Amino acid sequence: DDLPTPTLFTEMDTLQHDGDDMEWKESARWVKFEEKVEEGGERWSKPHVSTLTLHSLFELRTCIQTGSVLLDLEGYSLPEIVGECVFVADGLIGPELREKVSFVLLRKHRHQHKKPMHRSLADMGKSNNCPASECVCASVGLRKIPRDAEASNVLIGEVDFLDKPFVAFVRLAQATTLGGLTEVPVPTRFLFVLLGPHGKGKSYNEIGRAIATLMVDDLFSDVAYKARDRDDLIAGIDEFLDEVIVLPPGEWDPKIRIEPPKKVPSADMRDLGELVAMGELGSPLCAFPRFCGGLWLDIKRKVPWILSDFSQGFHIQSISAVLFIYLGCITNAITFGGLLGDATDNYQGVMESFLGTALAGTVFCLLGGQPLIILSSTGPILIFEKLLYEFCKSNTIDYMELRLWIGLHSCLQCLILVATDASYIIKYITRFTEEGFSSLISFIFISDAIKKMVGSFKYYPINRGFKPDYVTSYKCECIAPDQGEPFSSSPSSFSSTPSPSSFSPFYSPSSFNCLDWSQLSKKECVKYGGALLGNTCKYVPDLALMSFILFFGTYSMTVSLKKFKTSRYFPTMLRKLISDFSIFMSIMTFVGLDMLVGLDTPKLIVPTEFKPTRPDRGWLVMPFGKNPWWVYVASAVPALLVTILIFMDQQISAVIVNRKENKLKKGCGYHLDLFWVGILMAVCSFLGLPWYVAATVISIAHIDSLKMESESSAPGEQPQFLGVREQRLTGILVFVLNGVSIFLAPVLQYIPMPVLYGVFLYMGVASLAGIQFWERIKLYLMPAKHQPDFSFLRHVPLRRVHLFTLVQIICLAVLWILKSTVAAIIFPVMILGLMVVRKMMDLIFSQHDLAWLDDILLCERVRSCPHIFGASSLTPLLSHSPDGSSCTLIGCPRFPPLSLSPRLPSLLQ
Repeated sequence: DDLPTPTLFTEMDTLQHDGDDMEWKESARWVKFEEKVEEGGERWSKPHVSTLTLHSLFELRTCIQTGSVLLDLEGYSLPEIVGECVFVADGLIGPELREKVSFVLLRKHRHQHKKPMHRSLADMGKSNNCPASECVCASVGLRKIPRDAEASNVLIGEVDFLDKPFVAFVRLAQATTLGGLTEVPVPTRFLFVLLGPHGKGKSYNEIGRAIATLMVDDLFSDVAYKARDRDDLIAGIDEFLDEVIVLPPGEWDPKIRIEPPKKVPSADMRDLGELVAMGELGSPLCAFPRFCGGLWLDIKRKVPWILSDFSQGFHIQSISAVLFIYLGCITNAITFGGLLGDATDNYQGVMESFLGTALAGTVFCLLGGQPLIILSSTGPILIFEKLLYEFCKSNTIDYMELRLWIGLHSCLQCLILVATDASYIIKYITRFTEEGFSSLISFIFISDAIKKMVGSFKYYPINRGFKPDYVTSYKCECIAPDQGEPFSSSPSSFSSTPSPSSFSPFYSPSSFNCLDWSQLSKKECVKYGGALLGNTCKYVPDLALMSFILFFGTYSMTVSLKKFKTSRYFPTMLRKLISDFSIFMSIMTFVGLDMLVGLDTPKLIVPTEFKPTRPDRGWLVMPFGKNPWWVYVASAVPALLVTILIFMDQQISAVIVNRKENKLKKGCGYHLDLFWVGILMAVCSFLGLPWYVAATVISIAHIDSLKMESESSAPGEQPQFLGVREQRLTGILVFVLNGVSIFLAPVLQYIPMPVLYGVFLYMGVASLAGIQFWERIKLYLMPAKHQPDFSFLRHVPLRRVHLFTLVQIICLAVLWILKSTVAAIIFPVMILGLMVVRKMMDLIFSQHDLAWLDDILLCERVRSCPHIFGASSLTPLLSHSPDGSSCTLIGCPRFPPLSLSPRLPSLLQ
């Protein structure tokens, strides 16, 4: 009984008469949804939900009640099975009719194998003439049917020698391949036969469709496999009837075929005995904290997966993920490195950003607890570095040495947090805090991408008054400044015919006449104090417009190709391949367009030499000798602020990555992650490299690029999300590529920055998908009748939903304002403030409302049961076991007692 029930492929054949000749012709099939042979017999219909008449279900019940039922029949060939059916039915049909029934049931079966000569592009790769005994019909394909699937055959026909219907339901003891009985080469387990007199063909057909639909229903097929007698089958039909929804005939058109839904409830959700499928909610954070206990459990949890962490990375999907995340990381490293160089007077720059990203990311993906997390530098860290450098500069303190000691103290504090299992604090982070943080980071990505594009229009302004017809009259000249104005002087010499590249930023009045001002570039003219004069000096509209085309085109094409997986065009594998490589294809398309047009758009600038950005510093920072001794101790105070920042950024990002919606199977590693982040802080401090922490948006993009879907989905069924390809290989390759990027400069210099800004915009927008907070914001703009059928809207009044969303919007706005000012340094403290705000909301909202809006802990059937939960209470009647290891949900007359997770009582409180 504990064995899983195989998937059933159901085929219905109807008896065709051609004079005295008879044959069985395939008329419909079910993998999950119904497909029928269209009139003319040349094509299958589109998969659709079976719509049955209530009368046919009652007639089917009568057929099972009065017909022959043979369970666990020992039969290995169709003649043998038919002989047993006819013999058992001796009391239903006379001896003179047994041979005739056997003759009819053993007629040849004809399937839908024939394909037209002129085929579509989508069918070109499919076999045209393959026997059913050797391969699978091209229109279904084995990839649509699981390998362990079995078949159920339904035979429906009218004959002239019967006065009353002959019905037989057969379950074989062992699934057996019965020659050409089935369209696909899967063994047959069930056989349903209905032969009757002429005149009721339509009724017989509906009964056949009814039993075929029941056989592919998850719960009834389970009953059919485990039934001990006829009564069990009838009970299964009765249970199916209990869940049937009747559509009034005058309210809809029965000729309309209902499209398969995007998501259907699983059998577990329908099974009355499996109301709560909670498992261990947040199991890595359930135990009581003890010294290094969490770290030890993380290591034990990860060791069994070491080999699969690398073997599962060898997949074509990993290639697209590496290319996508690499471009996002390299753009972030260059942008952050440039800003860091400006903030620290090049003590840290693009080269340090490249090297630090490669080192920290590779080590973390190789040894960390959750290798799907991508490390990067963040805005609050940048602001801290800027304030620290300004403090050192104004107080004559060596910046790199002080930064080293701050990093060492922060490393020690992180290790203390790991040893004391401080990561358990994140179990108090609910959807409210998580969505506020992730939304803020997403909006930062979106706003930064748009800001950079707006900046290109400022740098390359458009001359709105330009008239192409008067192009001959436009000019722009560099005019020398008034010779009477003072000039900064410095020893310099010019040749008699100086070139613009040899100009010095300092020149004297005596060398003024040596300059050929008419030959200077725009930048040189402004640099040496000249003035631009002319009506075309600001005319550069082509670069701004081209940059916008590259930016918006990359984003739009990526979104379109990402959705191509659900398109109606081309075979499934090609659609999936296009979707997986959507970002790479978009980037290559618009890089090619940029090269074809040939405009001087801003390009990616990559360092070409392996040396520190600032010439007077080395790769190793010495800990002593430049600052007073008390600085080494006092640096523990700013290090505490850095530790809070690192801890909150890292752990909240990890919570988002480890969401239950992502279906991660290898467990998380909050303590192990923080351990390596702390160690890497010390290493990067010694090398003078930036500090790194989990990057929320890039990590979400990494997960999205590695999502897996079922390949054996039934025709018409949406592919089921199976989880994420959990491995370490993609992250390691991404960061190794970041490290060798200095050697790829000749290739990377062709990538326009607007293209990478488009990738940034896509990552920001894509990370908002699936966030309930964003869906609730859109409800403000929707009339009630057009709002999606969200589960929380069924149980929480709309005004309460809007109030909850408004509180989140206000909190997000406060965080946005803080991160835009010097106060961004207290950003991690404000994240803790979100948890305080959430706790205060307990005074405004009932626990019932918060359970639906903030964190869904129970399944919908239990939550909505009025016998368990009152209007404003979430505390059911719980009975604890003597040892405290489990509890039982009681007090509901509808459902039997349920065994629940040991953590559930505390969660409900």
